[in-house]
Amino acid sequence: MTEPETRPTAAALVIGDEVLSGRTREGNAWHLAKTLTEIGVDLREIRVVADDREAIVEAVNALRARVDHLFTSGGIGPTHDDITADAVAAAFGASIGVREDARAILEAYYAAGELNEARLRMARIPEGATLILNPGSQAPGFTIGNVHVMAGVPAVFQAMLEGLRPVLKGGAPLLSWAFRVGAPEGELAAPLGALAARHPALSFGSYPFYRGGAGSTLVARGQDRAALDAAAAEMRAMLAALGVSDIAETPPG
Repeated sequence: MTEPETRPTAAALVIGDEVLSGRTREGNAWHLAKTLTEIGVDLREIRVVADDREAIVEAVNALRARVDHLFTSGGIGPTHDDITADAVAAAFGASIGVREDARAILEAYYAAGELNEARLRMARIPEGATLILNPGSQAPGFTIGNVHVMAGVPAVFQAMLEGLRPVLKGGAPLLSWAFRVGAPEGELAAPLGALAARHPALSFGSYPFYRGGAGSTLVARGQDRAALDAAAAEMRAMLAALGVSDIAETPPG
C-alpha cells in the first residue's frame, strides 16, 4: 500500500451577525468543503464570528497561522457593518484604501452617477493584496498572504471560489465508500472499530438515520483506492457476519 499523500490544509471563517442570530442560513462553508474535497485540500476548521473588528482580527491571525489557506466569507459589501477588509488589513498590519484597479471595475459596472461613496467602499483593498474577480456583482474580493477574502452572498462566493480554483494546488482527492444499512449504530460499533483499527491509513464514520426504523450509514474515506477497495470488501464480510442484508453501497465516483 502506498503512503497517503500529504494534502494542503484550509480553514473557513464565516463573518456576520446575521449568521449568528439565525437570520441567515449559512451555506458557504458547506460549498467550500465540497469544493476543497474535490481539489484535494483538507478543510480542518470552520469558525463563525460577529461583525466585530477585534474578533475578526483575532480569528484571521489564529487560523492563518495553522493552515495553508484561510477562506473568509461575508462583510465586504457597501454598508457600515462591512468591516472585513479593514479587519484583515489590520491583521496583516497593512494599509488599506481605494485601489484604482478595483475602482475601474466598479466604474465599468455602474451607470454614471451610481458609484456613490458607499459603493466605493467595495474598492478598498489592503496594500499587497491581489484581486479575486467577481463575475456577478463585480465588487472584487482579494487575497493577501494565504487569506482569501470573499463575499457572503452564496452565488457570489461560489463564483469567486471557482475563479480561485486554478491557483489552489491540492493533493490526491479524498475518496469515500458508503454503506447504507438497516441496522442501528449500537450493533455495528464494535466490529466497525475493529475494522478501522486494521486500516489506520483510512478514516471511518458512522451516521445514524431513522426512516422506517433505525439504520446507519457507514463511510470509509481515504486517498488510496486499493486500500479503500480492501476495506470495502471487509465491510461487506463484516455486515454478512452480523446478518445484515439491507445494504445499499455508494462506491467512489
